[in-house]
Order: sequence, then structure tokens, then C-alpha cells
Amino acid sequence: MTATMTYREAVRSGLREALRRDERVFLMGEDVGRYGGAFACSRGLLDEFGPERIRDTPLSESAFVGAGIGAAMGGMRPIVEVMTVNFSLLALDQIVNNAATLRHMSGGQMSVPVVVRMATGGGRQLAAQHSHSLEGWYAHVPGLTVLAPATTQDARDMLLAALDEPDPVIIFEHAMLYPQEGEVDEKSPPFDIRRSVVRRAGSDVTLITYGGSLGKTLAAAEELSGIGIEAEVLDLRALRPLDSQAILASVSKTRRAVVIDEGWRTGSLAAEVSAQIMEGAFYELDAPVARVCSVEVPIPYPKHLEDAALPQVAAIVETARQLCEKSA
Repeated sequence: MTATMTYREAVRSGLREALRRDERVFLMGEDVGRYGGAFACSRGLLDEFGPERIRDTPLSESAFVGAGIGAAMGGMRPIVEVMTVNFSLLALDQIVNNAATLRHMSGGQMSVPVVVRMATGGGRQLAAQHSHSLEGWYAHVPGLTVLAPATTQDARDMLLAALDEPDPVIIFEHAMLYPQEGEVDEKSPPFDIRRSVVRRAGSDVTLITYGGSLGKTLAAAEELSGIGIEAEVLDLRALRPLDSQAILASVSKTRRAVVIDEGWRTGSLAAEVSAQIMEGAFYELDAPVARVCSVEVPIPYPKHLEDAALPQVAAIVETARQLCEKSA
């Protein structure tokens, strides 16, 4: 059955379905219970499932992420909500030094099936401390699967699929997506969360992106079509592992690539995607790979400065246009 719902409602739908189908699943985090979650994703779930399965935690990311890892090691299927990505830095030791390494360090004897969800991204005038896009940091770490659902359907389905993974999964939900609406089929079949998807077919240039930048990229592709440039839009969905096969296939077809990434340019996920294209499709390219990333400053508070710091439709259009004109 298909229904129209917001991204936050799609996350809630996934949480509810996960809790119903497996008694080992529980949700824990700051304000996920009585308050209903910082972004209202868990609203109503405390009344439905009770405090044993919807657990409010103290304000200590290291403690409750660590508790989630321990519960996963003990056979549970915890979903740990970290309010925003900047707070996850307080739990880096737990995620990087414990969750990501325990299978390796135990010689494959130990699994850590924990799912950690967190809001990411700028655009809400929350200034430098609450506007980070650090997905690339986590995508750097072996032992983690890193997901960035960009649509309402993926917000639900990728959460459910993540719970079937035997190892830790980090899900980045761009905060600007929560109020956006889309169609969701709550009976959709399972799919491979490691596969990217072409959101718009094109022949002249491939626009590669993920998460909160997908909408801007699709809008840019529409504008480019108006000036005779047909852009293909590839939604990565999984940032680790990257679907290199899909990236190279699209770029080999269009012979040009622009990577759109809200992370800072230096050491960005866009840099890794660019490197993989240069290594795997160098002789297919008609032009160097281009990148549209955030300006390398702490994200400003004033709206006009924040907009100027983040990737925008106009910058994507201009970058793709110049790339196509120079290589025509």
C-alpha cells in the first residue's frame, strides 16, 4: 500500500515495523521517549511499545552508544539515535574503536549488529556547532556500513534493511529532509542497501550525490535540461561501501562527472569518488572530474552566509555547464 508521508513519518514507519517484527529491537537515545525525538521521528512509540523498548537515555553519547554496542553483542538489535552528527564525536571511541573493530579483533567470532541513526547537514541556521556533514569521516572506517537515505521510501526501507546486517550500520538522515513529503510503499520488497540508484537518466554529464543534496541536484538537472544538457543523477545511497560499479558505468556513458557533497572539499567523500573515477574510468573521461562542496569555513549562522557556504543549485548548474562547454 502506497501512502504520502513526510521523511520523519517514513522513519517512524520503519521504526514501528522493526519493533513489531522483532522483539530484540529497541530504540534508545536522548529524548526519544516522552518528547518523541528531537525531530519527532519516534513520536507516539513510547505509548505503543513502552519504556523497555523506547528508552530515554542520559546526556552522554559515549555511555548510551556504548550501551547499544554491548546490547548488540548480547544478542539484541538496538537502534541508537544520536541527536545530531556533531554529538556523535563524543562517541567516536565507541563507534570506531569498538563497534567497527570487534569482529576483526575477535577473529570473526563476535558481531555487533547495532544501528546508529543521526541527523546531519546544514541549512537550518544552527551555526557552526550543529551544521556538520561528517559522513565522510565514518565512510573512512573499515567495519562500518554507512548509509544516507535521500528519499522517504529509502528512509523507511534502509532502516529495516540495516537491522538485518550482522555488523554496525551508521545512518545519516539530513535534517532538512524531515518535513519533505514523498510516496512510501510500506509493503516494498527487500533490496540491497549497498547499491546506488539512477534517479534521472541522462547522456551528457553524471551528477553524483547523496542524502540532502539529492533534491538540489535533481533541480539542477532540470535547469540543465532547459539549456540542452541532459544530466544523469546518481544517488549513492551507501557511502561505505561505495557502489563503484554503478559510478563507473554512469561516467563511462556520459564521459563527464560532477560530484556534489555537502562535506568540506579537502579530504571529502567527493574526493574519494573522484579518485575512484580517475582510477577506473580515466580513459572514458572527456574532462576532469569536478566537485561542488561546502566552502571551507565553519558553517555561518546568518542565512545569506550559510546559503553561500553550502552547495546550491546555481553552483551545480554552472559547474556542469562549464564542464560540458569546455569538453564539447
